[in-house]
Amino acid sequence: MLKIGDFSKLSRISIRMLRHYDEIGLLVPKSIDSFTGYRYYGEDQLPVAGRINCLKDMGFGLSVIGEILKIYDDPQKLAEFLSVKQTEVKAEAELTAHRLLLLETAIKRLRKDGTAMSYNVTLKTLPERYVASVRQIIPAYDYEGRLWHVLMKETAPLNMQDGEPCYTLAIFHDAEYKENDVDVEVQKSVRGSYPNTEHVVFKTEPPVLIASATYKGGYDKIDGVSEAVANWVRDNGYDFNGPFFNIYHVSPHETQNPDEWVTEVCYPVKKK
Repeated sequence: MLKIGDFSKLSRISIRMLRHYDEIGLLVPKSIDSFTGYRYYGEDQLPVAGRINCLKDMGFGLSVIGEILKIYDDPQKLAEFLSVKQTEVKAEAELTAHRLLLLETAIKRLRKDGTAMSYNVTLKTLPERYVASVRQIIPAYDYEGRLWHVLMKETAPLNMQDGEPCYTLAIFHDAEYKENDVDVEVQKSVRGSYPNTEHVVFKTEPPVLIASATYKGGYDKIDGVSEAVANWVRDNGYDFNGPFFNIYHVSPHETQNPDEWVTEVCYPVKKK
């Protein structure tokens, strides 16, 4: 039999942790002196202590380790536990690598341009949504309001219910910037099901992975925000994957003060 101090040295587990393992039933002493309260361990418990250390190093929590110890001598069941943990660790490693890349590219851009963090770019998925849509060729980008007028006028009799959340956005379908005759689509997410009108089409849009940056102010800032998003896409190993669009969180429909407008500039992307 080994005193707790000797067992601690041989097992490389602190006395404090051995007492904790005893409290939770993970590694219980072979005997406890009823008079002194000293804990004694058997030499045959050293392999169990080694298994606990090994499983902790793999990242298992103590409650899971207790379950694994019950099936440790069954190679097939043990392999199942280890495989699940392997998948978790790989996912964590990928997330850590992604965060390191974000940090690295942010640091590089800050050293190159101290204003690079003026617009914070995030990667996220815009969920599937049911939308009312109007798509037309309009004379120029600043004629976008015409499309919104058509959408609201033709759907007014339908008593549409706003989506939750309600996205109002404009998609710019041209492959390049154009001075005139631009292909623009406006959408509003809605709940329910509605018949198409003369110019309004109701459809379900699939989820889309986007790199986006949200800013407050007039639309004259969009070029600078787009540049920040484009730099992020280039620096973080993504490719553009579709036409860019703006989500209008606070638009001229809510306030005529451009300083209060809130716009999210979004670029669909895919991993290289």
